Amino acid sequence: MKKLITGLLVLGLTIPAFSQVINDGMLPEVVVTATNYKYLNDAGTKDAPVNVKMLERQVANFDLKESEFYADEYDFYKVFFYIPDGKIVAAYDKDGNLIRTIEKFKNVKLPKDVINAVAKRFPGWNMYEDVYKVNYHKDRGAKKEYKIRLENGDKKMRVKTDEKGNFL
Repeated sequence: MKKLITGLLVLGLTIPAFSQVINDGMLPEVVVTATNYKYLNDAGTKDAPVNVKMLERQVANFDLKESEFYADEYDFYKVFFYIPDGKIVAAYDKDGNLIRTIEKFKNVKLPKDVINAVAKRFPGWNMYEDVYKVNYHKDRGAKKEYKIRLENGDKKMRVKTDEKGNFL
């Protein structure tokens, strides 16, 4: 009788150990999709300030279908993104794809090419204010320009350049 009880006890403790699911170390498959990656490639720049990059990433990652104002009946949506230094107005189609943007940022850090071009063409002038504008369209890409205000004593001047320092 003692052997029977000991045998049942051992059997009762070992059977649940064999019934557990063994993890083979493999994780479930995850699918990552790049939404609006063309926008980030066209509009984004390496020299852009952190706040501009952050807002552009929010525009690219915005999920229209999960927003509170989404309805199937409209063909496109305008969404406004703001920070203290600038804003982006983005247009999305009904599937959530980015169609176009209009961006405007004030007093951003200028790229080295722009600074060098302005300093070379206007020696002795100080840059005291600038505006960075980006117009993006999914078919035409991004057009970037800088509007810079210069001063030299009592004289003031405005110049426009693209992101490579070419004057417009």
